[in-house]
Amino acid sequence: MSTPRAMTGALSGIKILDLTSVIFGPYASQILADYGADVIKVEAPAGDSTRRTGPAYEEGMSAMFLGVNRNKRSIVLDLKQPEARDALLTLVDSADVFMHSIRPQKMAALGLSPEQLCQRNPRLIYAALLGFGMGGAYEGKPAYDDTIQGLSGIADIIARQTKVPGYFPVIAADKTSGLVAAHAILAALFERSRSGQGQSIEVPMFEVMTAFNLVEHFYGHHLPDQDQPIGYPRLMSPWRKPYQTKDGYLCLMPYTDSHWQRFFKLSGHEAYAQDPRFTSIKERTQNIDQLYALAQQIVSQKDSAFWLELCEKAEIPATRINALNELEHDPHLQDVEFFVDLQDTQNRTYRFARNPVRMQSGNCAIRLPPKLGEQTRAILEQAGLEKEHIDKLYESGAIY
Repeated sequence: MSTPRAMTGALSGIKILDLTSVIFGPYASQILADYGADVIKVEAPAGDSTRRTGPAYEEGMSAMFLGVNRNKRSIVLDLKQPEARDALLTLVDSADVFMHSIRPQKMAALGLSPEQLCQRNPRLIYAALLGFGMGGAYEGKPAYDDTIQGLSGIADIIARQTKVPGYFPVIAADKTSGLVAAHAILAALFERSRSGQGQSIEVPMFEVMTAFNLVEHFYGHHLPDQDQPIGYPRLMSPWRKPYQTKDGYLCLMPYTDSHWQRFFKLSGHEAYAQDPRFTSIKERTQNIDQLYALAQQIVSQKDSAFWLELCEKAEIPATRINALNELEHDPHLQDVEFFVDLQDTQNRTYRFARNPVRMQSGNCAIRLPPKLGEQTRAILEQAGLEKEHIDKLYESGAIY
């Protein structure tokens, strides 16, 4: 299904050994693969569990796997067998990045700790994608998106808005941490270009999501000597949601002083433009529930088309709501060719959302995700292993 990649893209020539699974790590490595890195997905004989999650044309190529594993190659190594571990170490010798999402204690037991691999290959970037940072009270504990959303305060801010704890209905912790892992690896590669030395880096989900959440919600706790509240009030208002119009819903976002003044004046409620509760962002933040409740009352009096036209003229941000199944038909996304269709060797169509970044030079074409172990032999041959050696590894079950 996957053909050998041409050496194109901003990261062409960078080889990444990716031992991660599910979403966190594979999302990070897919971003790097989209920029042209040669990402070698190292899987156990059973394969990544996402290969079996969701609808599929064929076994092992399910929807969740398709979402985070394009532009990669797959090799299967049974690391419980010493021969497979030795084959992996051979790959490490020529790798630029080694990334994993396995408990550090287990990696050390396999002889794959950062100290061991960085000593073997001093230019290696060793990236440990963990649930919790080393040295903390939760070190080594299992971590999943739901539990990290709970620990990092996400469930609490939802409770502050809705009165009931909840999760974002997206894999927010995994994907946010994946983005951070990608930029951390890029930063380490950039630093290596100046020093010539690799290094080990740690990307822990809990710390990542806590930092993500507290960008705005640390709020008054940035001033520890004052008794100020935590949590940004505007975002936790129960009225912060799409506004109901006379015939549906829309997303309307007056934000600046002039936005709100024009909104009140053009909607026929000019007196509110002078209301001291709403004349500046400081006062609006302190009275956000009253402001949003008032806006909802005003918006409900007219239909969606009226408000979209008014906001367009007044330069107030406002949009309709796209349902998930409408995104593929959104005119802007169609104009920028955001969705890409690819055919496999049996002429079955796969559809992908491309990397949202476009570069003047360095973009990479999308290739289909690999079947389990599809490039095992080719990868080992490129690493210098003889055909007879590879055949023996197949016979022993060390590779697949």
